[in-house]
Formats: sequence, C-alpha cells, structure tokens
Amino acid sequence: MDINKAIRVAIDTGKVYMGSEETLNAFINGKIKLAIVADNCLADKKADLKKFANLNKIPVFEFKGTSMELGAICGRPHVVAMLGIVESGDSDIFELGRRKE
Repeated sequence: MDINKAIRVAIDTGKVYMGSEETLNAFINGKIKLAIVADNCLADKKADLKKFANLNKIPVFEFKGTSMELGAICGRPHVVAMLGIVESGDSDIFELGRRKE
C-alpha cells in the first residue's frame, strides 16, 4: 500500500481530523478509528495520543516522516503532527491499523 496516497485519499474523500489538538479532542469524544502520528511529534502529545489509544483500543500508525512531510501530504503549508481518521472514504487506510511494524 502507498501510505502517502492512502492518507491523501482519506483526506479528500473521508473524515479526518488534522493536528494534535483536534485529534486528541476527537479521541476524547470517541470519534477516532485510526490515529497517525509523525516521527517528530512532541513527546508529550505522542504520549497523550498513545494513552487515549490504549484506553480505547484504537490503533496508532507511526508515520515514518516528519510533521512537515505529513503536512505536505495533507495539502497543508504547515506542519501536521497527527491525524485522526474517522471515515476512510475511498481509501484503504484502515489497513494501516492492522499492520504490525
């Protein structure tokens, strides 16, 4: 699977929260089905994400790239440290949650 393409298609055709605050708030409200976090996400934000994910049994995929690269894939001119996927749209992005890396 082309991870970059899967992320882009999910953004274009599904429901995705972008950024640490939006994603963590959506996690608290039980909306997220898959989280994606950039390698260089702040340690405290990443720890919060993993804590919520473990409590809710939601998979977290660690994106092998920076938040600037993740932002570019999302079509944003700024950094995006994490994404919260609610609906995949036409993407097969939920396959990332089943991977063991």
